[in-house]
Amino acid sequence: MEIDDDGMVRVRGARVHNLRDVAVAVPRGAVVAFTGVSGSGKSSLAFGTLFAEAQHRYLESVSPYARRLLRQVEAPLVDSVTGMPPAVALEQRRSVPSSRSSVGTISTMSNLLRMLLSRCGDYPAGAARLDSDAFSPNTPAGACPECHGQGVLHRVTERSLVPDPSLSIREGAVASWPGAWQGKNLRDILGALGHDLDRPWRELPAQEREWILFTEEQPVVTVHPEREPGRVQRPYRGRYSSARRLVLKAFSESRSEATRAKAAAFLEQSPCPVCHGHRLRPEALEVTFAGLPITELAALPADRLAALLHPFTAQEGPTGLLTADLADRLAALRRLGLGYLSLDRAAPTLSTGELQRLRLATQLRSGLFGVVYVLDEPSAGLHPADTEALREVLAELRAAGNSVFVVEHDMAVVRGADWLVDVGPGAGAGGGRVLYSGPVDGLRDVAGSATRRFLFAPPAAPPSRGRTPSGVLRLRGVTRHNLHDVDVDVPLGVLTAVTGVSGAGKSTLLGAAAEAAAADPSVGRVVTVDQTPLGRTPRSNLATYTGLLDVVRKLFAATDEARRRGYDAGRFSFNVASGRCPTCEGAGAIEVELLFLPTAWNPCPDCHGSRYNPQTLEIAYRGATIADVLALTVDAAAPFLADVPAAARVLTVLQQVGLGYLRLGQPAPELSGGEAQRVKLAAELHHARRDRTLYLLDEPTTGLHPADSEVLTAQLHRLVDAGATVLLAEHHLPLLATADHLVDLGPSGGAGGGRVLATGTPAVVAATSTGPTAPYLAAHLRSD
Repeated sequence: MEIDDDGMVRVRGARVHNLRDVAVAVPRGAVVAFTGVSGSGKSSLAFGTLFAEAQHRYLESVSPYARRLLRQVEAPLVDSVTGMPPAVALEQRRSVPSSRSSVGTISTMSNLLRMLLSRCGDYPAGAARLDSDAFSPNTPAGACPECHGQGVLHRVTERSLVPDPSLSIREGAVASWPGAWQGKNLRDILGALGHDLDRPWRELPAQEREWILFTEEQPVVTVHPEREPGRVQRPYRGRYSSARRLVLKAFSESRSEATRAKAAAFLEQSPCPVCHGHRLRPEALEVTFAGLPITELAALPADRLAALLHPFTAQEGPTGLLTADLADRLAALRRLGLGYLSLDRAAPTLSTGELQRLRLATQLRSGLFGVVYVLDEPSAGLHPADTEALREVLAELRAAGNSVFVVEHDMAVVRGADWLVDVGPGAGAGGGRVLYSGPVDGLRDVAGSATRRFLFAPPAAPPSRGRTPSGVLRLRGVTRHNLHDVDVDVPLGVLTAVTGVSGAGKSTLLGAAAEAAAADPSVGRVVTVDQTPLGRTPRSNLATYTGLLDVVRKLFAATDEARRRGYDAGRFSFNVASGRCPTCEGAGAIEVELLFLPTAWNPCPDCHGSRYNPQTLEIAYRGATIADVLALTVDAAAPFLADVPAAARVLTVLQQVGLGYLRLGQPAPELSGGEAQRVKLAAELHHARRDRTLYLLDEPTTGLHPADSEVLTAQLHRLVDAGATVLLAEHHLPLLATADHLVDLGPSGGAGGGRVLATGTPAVVAATSTGPTAPYLAAHLRSD
């Protein structure tokens, strides 16, 4: 690999996603910030080009067998990248390995804690010393033998499998059976075995009911299916499996979350009577350190665990070494604002920002030298009070001889960078160009940059309107997580923001408000607008989610040629067999299994990605096929469908929330969390009725450029002006300053939070609150 001797990483001819033949140079051994509006192409440059090229070159050096075990990204469309060292990417991935993954396993501190209990723990008299594996519920040596380390027992009962015993087998008494042909097959097999299919379930003999639901036998019989008109029914050999066997197999073996969730609905769950939910063998639970078993140590917040271990760090021998190492790793967590997390906190319950900062804290102890860390908005979900600590951590990684490339929207983090790459000027087709690459202060002279005004002369936010509430949602005695007996009033008909550091209880309060609103007659409906994906498959896209595709399909079905052929609106759905491409079944791509390599997707050789069969594509509306329309961006589709009111309303709102650059058929998995949230918001904004609706948003500005946050803030106020109530958890000061009402929680996270410190207008909270938000809010209001 060619390394330039001037200390620069040079990119030539980058064409990933919307990048337009980009050429740029950035220094090694520096903190480099990549900025630009959402969809401008900054992630395509940092992750899709630089990191992808570094990984691609590394993978060329390992065996094909090893490659298939690694998470790979596609080789980037770029002419050349020179001077690029090995890279480590810390992305905001929204998935984690499993529910057994935790803060302790991700940070490797669980291993240290197990070693501490194994070597330095207090054992009962006469007890044998245990290996560290004996303190892990994920190993055979440590898992409780009764629940296999789950902490709970899952079992099926007649009540869970047959919720309505008045039904017969033919009427669907066994609710856990699969649908369609599989369910009919099981019913036919039981009929062939001589069971009465039409007698109410409760009238069947108890022994017969027991066998149908729980037998371990799997008899094979000849089945003569019931005749159906127009179908040829031939006898076949069928094998019976009990309802319990099918449910447990689906729950334990299926890779589909939907299938596992469906199976879980037929399971009854109870705490394990042996380990009482602690997941470990009894002999491991009897070993203590500082008077606590490993389960209680792992349940302590990082702040409290560090304080408990501190007296032991000065001791000689293994105790001092292990506790000192643990204390150092805990300190890294606390510096990044994660001191409220416990080591046993399940990874699926962490936000994407928490996950990334947790991985970043782990990297501080890795001792790597000469690598490039590529970070995806490490400030996401971070309170302003913790931003300075993040900047210090990035500087430490640089001082250790590494390069740090950061995709970032927080201007405080950007100001602390050594080098700035600004991408834009707009999003999608309007972006993809490097507007500036150089020291941060040089961006002052770039007139076309959307970042410049926020970095050097932040615009004054519109002041709080101080709207008069139309009512009050009263929350009383809220006790969950770290909220203890909290009383708070949420005004209706205004915009209320809940503030506080990470872990203060903001999201918990939103959940309590949702439950209270569901029982309050003054609230008509509750809508949660979050950043979860719109869908997990390419079949879900912008047009399907907003309902726009339904409108477009009706337009095509109304054309003269479509009516002549008898094509209805369903014909123009790529999820319907009559209209979609039979080769790829409407996916637009073919899944290819490669020996020793990860699964790849290639464009469909027949439809070339259009998703439709040739006959469907022969129908044109204003000279465009249905595939052509789905390939349009929102901005391009607006004039094309301007005279179609139902379509124009949706497209106008999508433009208003800043998503004009997205394609109508853009697959949902390609959308960022911020884009997904704004699509959901747009879907709500084009509804005619919004009065008496409570909208809940958890940190809606996460992942948004300040310019996009301005657009989002305006749309949230539009909802309130239309009669809705908006309740959100937020850190973004410009948005907080415009709120009608604030609820400040704290003063810290975890056990140190959960209290209402102040309520009122932004000016009142800035002046009266004792929490960490008040001084930053006061400074922001003064600057305005």
